[in-house]
Amino acid sequence: MEYVYAALILNETGEEINEDNVTGVLEAAGVDVEESRVKALVAALEDVDIEEAIETAAAAPAAGASAGGAADADASADEADDDDDEAGEADAADEADDDEEDGDGGEGLGELFG
Repeated sequence: MEYVYAALILNETGEEINEDNVTGVLEAAGVDVEESRVKALVAALEDVDIEEAIETAAAAPAAGASAGGAADADASADEADDDDDEAGEADAADEADDDEEDGDGGEGLGELFG
């Protein structure tokens, strides 16, 4: 990951992303530099517009978050329209029980990352 960070630092400072510059940044950070990884990184970034990639990556989470927020607002509006509030509360309680029974309460992420 530090190799990618070195490339991002060079991009941010307006320096050319080449083997010498990447190696210099990594050595300054105290990284034991592997030439083959530096060469692979420089070759991989040769035709990449880093600014465009950053903008695309930054926009992706925001789009997902706004869509989820709109869905939550719609669900809240539907519940407010129900004549029988108790039925809505019972449904929510049933859903919470289902989640607990499944055992998916974030344990899957813990298993992925150790």
